[in-house]
Amino acid sequence: MKSYYYTLLIAIILIGCKKDNTQSNGDYAFIGGEIINANNNFVVLSKSNSTIDTIKLDGNNRFIYKINNLQAGLYSFKHGGEFQMILLEPKDSIMFRLNTLEFDESLVYTGEGAKKNNYLIDEFLKNEIEEKKIFKYCQLSAEAYQKQVDSLKKIKLKKLKKFKNKYDTSELFNKIAQANIEYNYYFNKEIYPFVHYGHNKNDILDSLPKDFYSYRKNINYNDTFLKDYFIYNTFLRWNFNNIALTEHYKHSKDNHFKSSDVCYNLDRLALIDSLVTDNQIKEDLLHHYTISFLNKSKNEKNNNSILKYYTSVSSNSKGKEMITRYANALNNLKIGSSFPEIKLIDTNNSETSVGAIINSPTVICFWSQTYYDHFKESQHKIYELSTKYPEVKFVVINVDDYGLNSALNALKRNSFSLKNQYQFKNPEASKENLAIYPMTKAFLIDKNHKIVNSKTNIFARNFEEQLLGLINR
Repeated sequence: MKSYYYTLLIAIILIGCKKDNTQSNGDYAFIGGEIINANNNFVVLSKSNSTIDTIKLDGNNRFIYKINNLQAGLYSFKHGGEFQMILLEPKDSIMFRLNTLEFDESLVYTGEGAKKNNYLIDEFLKNEIEEKKIFKYCQLSAEAYQKQVDSLKKIKLKKLKKFKNKYDTSELFNKIAQANIEYNYYFNKEIYPFVHYGHNKNDILDSLPKDFYSYRKNINYNDTFLKDYFIYNTFLRWNFNNIALTEHYKHSKDNHFKSSDVCYNLDRLALIDSLVTDNQIKEDLLHHYTISFLNKSKNEKNNNSILKYYTSVSSNSKGKEMITRYANALNNLKIGSSFPEIKLIDTNNSETSVGAIINSPTVICFWSQTYYDHFKESQHKIYELSTKYPEVKFVVINVDDYGLNSALNALKRNSFSLKNQYQFKNPEASKENLAIYPMTKAFLIDKNHKIVNSKTNIFARNFEEQLLGLINR
């Protein structure tokens, strides 16, 4: 019955396409789908940073949607915090089917325009698998590593050529598929000095073949077409990490590199300011590095230096206000300060507060359906730690604004315990007050509600040592 219904949906779309073909210039596309184990009853369709529509699912968790006045390019659809990109061109009529338990891995497209998108999602998944190999290859010499990544690139180019010969691909698809290969290759090159063993990164840079970064002369730091594409943005971040490292060693006498050095971080912000002119790309990079530094640093003087430079080069008034509030929130979360009185909703939908539930050494950590892998891994880790350290209370807070039932369904679907699980009553205000970035952030609180550590991580190597210190206070 499911198969029949799904086939019928595709037929309806195709018939609709034929009718519209006689009434318009063809600047439209259909997108539809079926979501197994849906987290909520809607899908959000977007292009760039703009939401096109929030589309309701029917009683069978399916939908069909027509985009009029289509701008050919990359779109994204989001459900329950997970999202994926899709390439839409005029007269496409694409259906997808996915299971939220394995969002990307289960995603399959059918209909007109499906082949190109199945190719792209297949490459996305293969890149994720390949990344594990790349990190192992990074321990090779630079020459041997270069041969490995060159070989991987040749295999991908050969596959793309075969696909293009078999199907009548568009120039737009060719451009995206080629960029995917190129920027993934560039990313592999940029991470090498950081992943390669050894703290003396200057020696590693000096040992690289002269042509190792020859592609950089062709890099477009202001590619408006690719600025919403994951691999392009990932490359840019690592490229700026790398070129800032070279700049840093021009004036640093310390060969033992630390990514937390304030001068290194200022060098990186300065390079972004000098090389990037596209406002969205520039602001995204400045915002990312500034907030990352503030979250890790415990030196208020260095924090002020980074914040001052960021506000001097950023033109985003809202972004500057937000990061200033973030910095102020961090200052209010210093060791020894009382943990803020945050309102919570428990699993019975009753209101409580952090103060009301802390009566022993406590770890407070967070999860979101947006970071599904972290959600699953952290729940398993918390169970392991709570079993090993029963004297510590682990308070787990969902930060999403999808409603309590959505969070409960995610926990129950994965057979996770509901013990000490909560949700923020006011998610946005609470996330800002607690400066929750990144999602892996955790707090250690003593029985008197005093902050022992506001920037820890349950996956940190020394986390159990921190727990023992908390217990013995």
